[in-house]
This record gives sequence, C-alpha cells and structure tokens, in this order.
Amino acid sequence: MFNYTVASTKSYDQAIADLKQALSVIKFSVCAELDPPSKLKENGVDFQGKIRILELCNPNYVKAELEKNIKACYFLPFKVVVYEEEGITYIGMPKLTVLIDLLEDGNLRDVAEAVEGDLKTAIDAAR
Repeated sequence: MFNYTVASTKSYDQAIADLKQALSVIKFSVCAELDPPSKLKENGVDFQGKIRILELCNPNYVKAELEKNIKACYFLPFKVVVYEEEGITYIGMPKLTVLIDLLEDGNLRDVAEAVEGDLKTAIDAAR
C-alpha cells in the first residue's frame, strides 16, 4: 500500500488542529497549508469536498536525505493530508519508504523509515 491513513472520530477542523499540535511535538513544521477546494473555487471550479494538505519540514531529516542523494528532493516537502469522505474524517500520508524506493538507493531507506515512523506517531496521536 502506498499510504498510511486512519479514520478519526474528530471533526475535520479539530483533526487538523490536533495534527498540527502532534507534528510540532515531533519537531515538524508546516511549510505550507494547501486547501484544494478553495483554490479550485478561485478558478471557477466548484468542489464541495474538504481536503487539507500540510507540507512539512524537519530540517535534520531533509538534510540527511539530501546529503545521501540530491534526488530525494523530488519527495520533499513531506506531506500529510486531512480529508472528509462520506462524513468521516481521515488523516494520512504517502509512505515515504515506498516513494524513496523509486530512487533505488538503499542508503535512503533508514531516514525514510524514521520520517515515516515519526509521521505515523503524529497521525495516530491526532486521530
């Protein structure tokens, strides 16, 4: 499976707030917060769903990945999403270990596993 996603009993807005808090505890900062439905609306396209994409940075992990292989930049920043589907809030992320394997560079695997583990911890705490 390419992603790690959990259902939440929280509202969409509360899940986002709790996820941000959980990310800050593990030293990930939000570089950008994307709201695709709002952007679509700005461009004249109506989409009623709720989706938020948080682009994340942890400088130590980013540096470690880039020093091992500059092509790791294709998978930055790290991403976590919150969305609502059929009245249920979901929190998830693409698995960095799956993405990084596309580079066929085993030297990147340990950092990818560490990032993935930390982000799973934050997602589970926010659920």
